[in-house]
Amino acid sequence: MKLVKYLANLGYGSRREVTALLDARRVRRADGRALREGDAVTHEEIRVDGEALDPPPGSVIMLHKPAGYTTSTTDAGAVIYDLLPLRFRRRDPLLAPVGRLDRDTTGLLLLTDDGALNHRLASPRTHLPKTYEVVLAEALRGDEGALFASGTLVLHGEDAPLVPATLEVLGETRARLVLTEGRYHQVKRMFGAVGNRVTALHRSAIGGVTLGDLAPGAWRVLDAADRAALTASAPPAP
Repeated sequence: MKLVKYLANLGYGSRREVTALLDARRVRRADGRALREGDAVTHEEIRVDGEALDPPPGSVIMLHKPAGYTTSTTDAGAVIYDLLPLRFRRRDPLLAPVGRLDRDTTGLLLLTDDGALNHRLASPRTHLPKTYEVVLAEALRGDEGALFASGTLVLHGEDAPLVPATLEVLGETRARLVLTEGRYHQVKRMFGAVGNRVTALHRSAIGGVTLGDLAPGAWRVLDAADRAALTASAPPAP
């Protein structure tokens, strides 16, 4: 791909704006030599105004989503892209979220511009475990774990029972829930089905990848080990 188009696709401006960057000698190699359209160069070698490029195409980003942000590009109010560099909104293809987190839900959200990978990670057939930390309005009654693990719970308005889920009690009103599917508002609806209400919800892990010490609102690129860990813990399809 030509350099101008490559940088434009990464969000550094329109093709005309990127051409102006090249003409102004603001795009250089790591060793300081100015780049021109037609030069053969790798992503890692390119510098714009002395800075390394944003993550290359095909990357997966981990974002620690705070409460109050919508998993969208266009909703009114704060959206997750407000937490990322402005150029990320102009990337083509877009770094799109893998699934969603509700506006009031915090925690681990993945984004990628690899459409095939996004589809694979989001597909119910992948059975990718997702771990949630839950705070409840009322005390746990004691039988939720067995019910959630039974594979018999049917949510209101649905016909198919939920895939078995794992519940770990952390306190009177706190629990850790691991799901391998992602139905609409599933965690909240599961606890609603047993007469309780979720007051705080946080996703701490997807597959073998955890937030670690990533601060709320911060993001980082997954490395090769992270990407391998993503699906390593997924159970085989039934």
